[in-house]
Amino acid sequence: MSQDAPDSKYICDVCGRHFYTADNHILHRGIRHPAVMTKDEQNAYREAYSTEEAAIRSFRIRALGVLVVLYFGFLFLYVLYAS
Repeated sequence: MSQDAPDSKYICDVCGRHFYTADNHILHRGIRHPAVMTKDEQNAYREAYSTEEAAIRSFRIRALGVLVVLYFGFLFLYVLYAS
């Protein structure tokens, strides 16, 4: 997200930073400029934050599952070929 991104649709009114999605824009406003947010923006921030938190939690669980499968897969291969 650069300052001179011409395709970005959402611009922060406080600092002028450009964003491509409304969620990124509202998350930025909630983290960097919470004092100037309206009640509707605060509610949108809470909703976007919980959605982002759920997506991160889901990613962490899937990443852990992949690591467990890889670990036991390599352990199984080691048992087969090293013994």
